[in-house]
Amino acid sequence: MPAFILTCLGLLLVLWFGGQPWWAARQRRALRAQPFPAAWREILKQRMPYVRAMPADLQLQLKAHIQVFLAEKSFIGCDGLEITDEIRVTIAAHACLLILNRPSDYYPSLRQILVYPDSFVVERDHTDGIGVAHRARQVLAGESWSEGQVILSWQDTLAGAAVVDDGQNVAIHEFAHQLDQETGSANGAPLLKRRAHYGHWARVLGEEFGNLQARVTRGAPSLFSDYGATDPGEFFAVISEVFFEQPAAMATEHPALYQELSQFYHLDPLSWSLDQAAHTGSYHCRQ
Repeated sequence: MPAFILTCLGLLLVLWFGGQPWWAARQRRALRAQPFPAAWREILKQRMPYVRAMPADLQLQLKAHIQVFLAEKSFIGCDGLEITDEIRVTIAAHACLLILNRPSDYYPSLRQILVYPDSFVVERDHTDGIGVAHRARQVLAGESWSEGQVILSWQDTLAGAAVVDDGQNVAIHEFAHQLDQETGSANGAPLLKRRAHYGHWARVLGEEFGNLQARVTRGAPSLFSDYGATDPGEFFAVISEVFFEQPAAMATEHPALYQELSQFYHLDPLSWSLDQAAHTGSYHCRQ
C-alpha cells in the first residue's frame, strides 16, 4: 500500500479517536437540552420521593443527567422481567444522584444494568482458613462488576427508594461501587479531585472503618450496617447510603466522615428537607 494512503489512513484514525470525546460531549449537551418527558416526571414523582427534597436546580440537573444515562446505557431484564420506563428511570435517577455537581463521564466503564424481579442467587467459590475450597450460595439484592455491569433486584430497588430515611438503598450502594471501581477495584478509594486529598481521605475513612469493625466485634450498635465492616470497598458503599438518606445523623455522629463525603459528592443533603419528603404522602411500593 502506498505510503500516501497509509498516511491518510493514519490521519483519519487520529481524527476519529480524537473527535470521539468532542462528539460525545456534543451529543450529551443535546440530550440534556431536550424537554424531560412528562411520563418520566410522573415516574420520579411516584417512585423517587427523594427528588422532592432536592433544591430545584439539582432536580433539573438530575433530569438532564437521566436523559444522557438512559441514552447511553443498556438495560436487560433477567428471569423474565420486562424492562419498562419505570424501571429504567427509577434506576437511572439513583445512578445520576451520585454524579450531581461533579465533572462526570457518566460511569464510563458501565455498559449494562441487569435487573432481576427480586433477590437473586449466585454461587461463589472461596477458600477457608485451612486452604479448603468451598462453593456457597448467596442471595443478593445487587452487585457491581468492574467489567461494566450493575445487577439489581427490582423489588429491593423499589424498597430502597420508597423509604428515604432508613439508610438502606441498594441502588445507591451499587452505583457507589461503580464510582469506586473507576480506579480499577472497589477498595474504598475512588477518584478524588486532587492527589493531595487522598491522605486525609485515608485517615478519616480508615479510622471510621476500624471503629465500625470494633463495634461489630463487640456487638455494639452503629449508624452503619455491619456489612460495611467487611472491607473498605463495602464500607464506602454503605456510608454512601447513609450520607444520602440519614445526613443529619451522620453529620452529628460522624462529622469528619460526613465532611469527606460532602466534598467527594459535592453535595450537602443535610440542607435538604429529607424529613418532609419522608413524611409527606404515601411513598411505599404499590402492590
